[in-house]
Amino acid sequence: MFGEAEAAFAEYVCAPQTRLVAKPPNLTFEQAAALPLAANTALMGLRDLTAGQHVLVNGASGGVGTFAVQIATAYGAEVTGVCSTRNVDLVRSLGAEHVVDYTHTDFTRESARYDVLLDLVGNHSLRELRRTLKPGGTLVLSGGGVSRGGSLIGPIALIVRGALIGKFARRHRVVVLEAVPSAANLRVLAELAETGKIVPAIDREYPLEQAPAAIGHLEVEHARAKIVLTV
Repeated sequence: MFGEAEAAFAEYVCAPQTRLVAKPPNLTFEQAAALPLAANTALMGLRDLTAGQHVLVNGASGGVGTFAVQIATAYGAEVTGVCSTRNVDLVRSLGAEHVVDYTHTDFTRESARYDVLLDLVGNHSLRELRRTLKPGGTLVLSGGGVSRGGSLIGPIALIVRGALIGKFARRHRVVVLEAVPSAANLRVLAELAETGKIVPAIDREYPLEQAPAAIGHLEVEHARAKIVLTV
């Protein structure tokens, strides 16, 4: 079985049966552990996606982003992933048809327009993000790291403004993503994993006793994909 439980670093943890489904046999336990929270977030962010739409994932090399690229591709979308230079090959290998290296190009200043923009970073203003959308397009805001000034306030303020604007926006939809545990979603993800349409990307594995080092790697070294603790 695999699924979601309350956040903890422990050998054993209790979880309600409603948050668990059978582990896909083709996944290792480490891969299965990397799947639930991040992939569920990506799936919920792309729930209204239809084949043929053009999707941009800002933060495509992160834990949620690596799943978002694969899920959007599996659903028949044309995917553009935004990441740093060192992650371009990773994002392309996950299925992105186009990759934007943000160290050289600001996607909000380019001419391309998107049906769906999944923002996982929070490093652009709402105005910048919305101008990249096609008429009737959807902007999905989900958490993120730090702003260009190195502060968490930027992404949080973006989420708050997005929630307010989303109530009144007419030309575009603005959605603040709230990912909640879902056994139904886990079954969808398990099927995608079992058929090889999504494969958890793991940056590094640490034994449980090295949890502080894992957190340090996540915070300091700008880890890509997922970090997994093993027991």
